[in-house]
Amino acid sequence: MSFDTINLEKGMYKTAGKSFSQVLESLDPSENYKNTPLAGLDAYQRQLKRFDIKVSSRHSDSVEKFFAATGSASLFPEYVSRAVSAGMEQANLLADVAATVTKIDALDYRPITTVGGTVLDAVAEGGQLPTTQIKTQSNLVTLQKRGRVLQASYEALRFQRLDLFTVTLRQIGAAIARSQLADAVDVLADGDGNSNPADFIGMDGLALSYADFINLWTELAPYEMTTVLAGNDMMADILAINEFKSPEAGTGFSANGQLVTPLGAKLLRAPTMPAGTLLVLDKNCALEMVQATEVEIDYDKLIDRQLEQAAISAIAGFAKIFPDAVKGLN
Repeated sequence: MSFDTINLEKGMYKTAGKSFSQVLESLDPSENYKNTPLAGLDAYQRQLKRFDIKVSSRHSDSVEKFFAATGSASLFPEYVSRAVSAGMEQANLLADVAATVTKIDALDYRPITTVGGTVLDAVAEGGQLPTTQIKTQSNLVTLQKRGRVLQASYEALRFQRLDLFTVTLRQIGAAIARSQLADAVDVLADGDGNSNPADFIGMDGLALSYADFINLWTELAPYEMTTVLAGNDMMADILAINEFKSPEAGTGFSANGQLVTPLGAKLLRAPTMPAGTLLVLDKNCALEMVQATEVEIDYDKLIDRQLEQAAISAIAGFAKIFPDAVKGLN
């Protein structure tokens, strides 16, 4: 089937276990376009080309271009989804917090936990090896629905350029990502409902010092301190510590916007962190992200140009994997 003969309709958003893009890809595989002018485009991008819809650059089309031809309106919800997802990715800090992402097709998920020491002592001949027990937790993961309702009439949007509309959609995605980070911080600090809050230690003195970081690094062992999460107040205090003023740290921040501590951990700003507290963790084993939906769109309303109450949302939750792989300071 050629990309320009596919019959586009809203039912393609209802295919179980597949996104709209995946349905398109199954009908029009990208591998068929190797060594052609369309190589490098996915199935959705080929549909945009089919209807001559330009979604970026100063030459982008207006919103009404999606509704100019029969079938092309079905492409609009996927455009919205991709723009929101791009905003989430741009603001996403969870890659430095969550060890793994588990995708589920339900709203109930029971996490696992591991019981057993992290240091293995030598075993004498004939002795019994220590046991690591993996078991399910008592309580389900709390899944949070985060999103916004897009309120705008088609008449208000139809002449707006798509590159400008994309900016708004990306900001919605960024807000969802920031909310999910706040949920992750809550679970890291307070636990996931299975009696596993983080252990907090007190500061050495009246003000935050480099010695406090050494204490956290020591307390976290044998786990690695890969990530430091701090609110606005603690972030300002951290950056005032002499050891954090190294030329290497400044070079990294100016190059890619990332701050690294003298101990090698990445320093992330988490605005919802309670004042006077910070968290350190091993991102490789501390937290599991459970994702019930990525970006969910009211595709019916968008296709039918009923934008007054079109919801954009994502559902996710978090669970502790190794509770001792996170420590707090207050």
